Amino acid sequence: MLAYVSDAYTSIYEAINSVDITTAGAIYRMVLSMLLGSIVGYERKRKGQSAGVRTFALIAMGATLAMILSIYIPQEYLGLKNGDPGRIAAQVLSGIGFLGAGAIIQMKGSVKGLTTAAGIWMVATLGLAVGAGLYWISVAATALIMFVLVQIERLEHKTGFGAESRIVRIRLSIILHDIEAYRNVLAQEHTRLDNYYIEYDYAGGETRLNLVIRARENIDYLRLFERFEQLYPTISATLTNQLSF
Repeated sequence: MLAYVSDAYTSIYEAINSVDITTAGAIYRMVLSMLLGSIVGYERKRKGQSAGVRTFALIAMGATLAMILSIYIPQEYLGLKNGDPGRIAAQVLSGIGFLGAGAIIQMKGSVKGLTTAAGIWMVATLGLAVGAGLYWISVAATALIMFVLVQIERLEHKTGFGAESRIVRIRLSIILHDIEAYRNVLAQEHTRLDNYYIEYDYAGGETRLNLVIRARENIDYLRLFERFEQLYPTISATLTNQLSF
């Protein structure tokens, strides 16, 4: 019995790691690519991205299947052990750009989804690696992807590198010639003032400020605006990503 189990295990192992494309090896590669793609997709879905587990799993499996076909066709129909699998792989990487572009959203001057688009491209490459039989390299690559998406993001938040650029538009009912009070409030809120733009309406006695700030993601903008309101007579205050005059 043990000998039978051992022989069966050996046969499956050899089929999985064979240079030739076999049914068992192809299924194993598809399942592995599905699992690796799902891991990355779960992290993206957890962050609220539209591309999630199913999308990343399908991308990884599709790339793996493309690589399997590119290896299988020369072997089966041309009798070649080494065909030209790079042709289909190159088309996969070119075509995946359309999905990556679809993940990128442009909203009022800011671009969202670049990390997800890069993840889609990386998962497609991951699928090609699995299809080529580079199993451990694919697993290591998935671990590195998760390290970048999770740990590097935490490091960015701790060090402030994850701060986002925002524009605070303030309309005052006075002519303001000194913004030092705004600088002090921003400094107390651990927010940096990168630049500012100002417009005066002398006839109407109004000042329009555009404060270009770099703030951490968890900043309380409601409290920040409340403190701004206490400084000078404020008509309106708006948070945006786009300059306006």
